[in-house]
Amino acid sequence: MNHDSNMPEAQACVLGPLLERWATEKPEEIAVLFEDGTSCAWVELLKLTRRVARGLSDMGIRRGDHVLSWQPNGREALLTWFGLNYLGAVYVPVNTAYKGMLLQHVVQLSDASHIICHSGLAPLLEDIDYGPLLTDIVLTGAVLEVSGLSGHCFTDLMDNSGEIEPADLQPWDTAYIIYTSGTTGPSKAVLSSYLHAYSSIAETHAGFSEADRILVNLPLFHCGGTTFIYLSLIHGASFLLVESFKTDKFWSVVRNNEVTYCCLLGAMTTFLRRAPPSNQDREHPIRMMISIPWNEDSLAVSLRYGIEMRTVYNMTEISSPLASDINPPAMGTCGRPRAGVEVRVVDENDCEVAPGQVGELIVRTDLPWAMNHGYYKNPEATAAAWHNGWFHTGDAFRCDDEGNFYFVDRIKDAIRRRGENISSFEVESEVTAHECVREAAAIGIPSEFSEDEVMVVVSPAGGKLVEAEELFRFLEPRMAHFMLPRYIRVMDELPKTPTQKILKHELKTAGLTPDTWDREDKGIKVRRQELSCA
Repeated sequence: MNHDSNMPEAQACVLGPLLERWATEKPEEIAVLFEDGTSCAWVELLKLTRRVARGLSDMGIRRGDHVLSWQPNGREALLTWFGLNYLGAVYVPVNTAYKGMLLQHVVQLSDASHIICHSGLAPLLEDIDYGPLLTDIVLTGAVLEVSGLSGHCFTDLMDNSGEIEPADLQPWDTAYIIYTSGTTGPSKAVLSSYLHAYSSIAETHAGFSEADRILVNLPLFHCGGTTFIYLSLIHGASFLLVESFKTDKFWSVVRNNEVTYCCLLGAMTTFLRRAPPSNQDREHPIRMMISIPWNEDSLAVSLRYGIEMRTVYNMTEISSPLASDINPPAMGTCGRPRAGVEVRVVDENDCEVAPGQVGELIVRTDLPWAMNHGYYKNPEATAAAWHNGWFHTGDAFRCDDEGNFYFVDRIKDAIRRRGENISSFEVESEVTAHECVREAAAIGIPSEFSEDEVMVVVSPAGGKLVEAEELFRFLEPRMAHFMLPRYIRVMDELPKTPTQKILKHELKTAGLTPDTWDREDKGIKVRRQELSCA
């Protein structure tokens, strides 16, 4: 019996009992649809989950063991996650774009003895030192030989009767480890409990019901993918699992599969806004979208397609502490604190700053385990993030007088030039306002004088051409003088993670390339406006 009245029972938030519940209450109703047109009812999904769990158990995997999953979204990836958690093992998904030293880092950090892997990715393991602990590989396609690993086939894994009971787990048990995106450095392994997964969505999706169908187009190695599947599990709603977001297929996928609910991240909303208009724009079943961030593109999509939209703020380590109302009027807002959390914007001494001032967002919850419980094998990073009883997000925020919170920048992404702290996010917002710019990244380039110079790297919108000097002239009247870029580089595509986060550290490493435009070379000088006190 739980002593904290706010703590949900295991049956309400642990994966195994949730599957058992819906397989009993609605056995023949659809649980999940896949991109190939196939589907599983709840009773069939439970049966397949049990088979995978039994196969994993027969391979020697036990409760609490860490198991790597290196696969794109699909049936096998889903069953891997469900089977591991049903058994009580810890699901450790890996970004399918990883290779080389980054792949080596996450594999060794996992302490896993088994990896369940797409056959097309397996050869990349030959290029790394995966350490002494990894002994077995289960392949979801053709069985290949990987040096030093015992090979198995995923279909053989499921070739059993599936007679196995779900592990007796509690809300605070570790469900999965998700690696941070590594956009600014080596990935950290975030320990997440079942309660963490539950808390990420339990209070932030008002009006969601079992009648909804969720489009899951974010990868399962991303907290967005796991979060929205958990939303389905908690409510007994169905979900459509696709490999990735594709602008040209989005609406046909939505219509053909009767999707009512989805989440769009970053440029996904922009792509839908810029898609050619159609007389079918409002002929679809979607009633609600979560758009992250909330901006002019979000509002335009809402109005064009006739969809109510909300936004939330989240990161792998926390549980959606901020959520908005429908179509919030304040552009750029992340919403307000949801029930069960406290948030503050603080200075470097953890003292709360005044409304309108920028500081770091820190978070705490009314339940233990409702956010991450540390970074695996990284006590220094855990201690740095968790201190004074609060989790420190590393994100710069401000709060207005009405209690709306606004993301400003990653603190580590701030650019310091001539004594001024510059938000890369704000620079990027102005750059992407240009009609020829698809995406932009603002980074700091070491100056020959001191501190940094501002550089923007952009990709052009489809069929458009970006002229560096013309872009600069567009920005001149829109930005403070100290924010104006000295350097502009145009690339066909910006380097990104599969979750569409721009890899700024790669751009910083590349630095000034031969194709970089430099305003100083063009004789363009930027000066502070002289103001008279007379």
